[in-house]
Amino acid sequence: MQQPTATVLVYSDDANTREQVRLAAGRRPAADVPPVEFLECATLPAVLKALEAGGVDVCVLDGECVPAGGMGVCRQIKDEVFNCPPVLLLMGRPQDAWLATWSRAEAAVTLPVEPVEFAASLAALLRSRLAGGKDTVVRA
Repeated sequence: MQQPTATVLVYSDDANTREQVRLAAGRRPAADVPPVEFLECATLPAVLKALEAGGVDVCVLDGECVPAGGMGVCRQIKDEVFNCPPVLLLMGRPQDAWLATWSRAEAAVTLPVEPVEFAASLAALLRSRLAGGKDTVVRA
């Protein structure tokens, strides 16, 4: 039997940032959450299409993305996507934390990705998604 997994959408126009996210999270960000599969998106239309298709458990959005930054994308999907997955925002500077609040992201970490902090934040969002019983968190 296949082990259940969680799907993490990673939005960044920078392939190196997407790789940092994958490496920091590893296959399983914490022992008490399911292993993760990554769905990488480099454009806003790809993000919207993936969310429309469903099955995304957590979104990781790059606030430094161009032309559609992760903070604006976060606010947009919170308004437009029914039962929107929790969002972990990647910020360029700690001083931008107020923008993360404006965007309605559930969590934020600074770039470059620090593996321990990132994995802990991602695991917390996965736990909250699991506990809330929203959408389809764990699939076999």
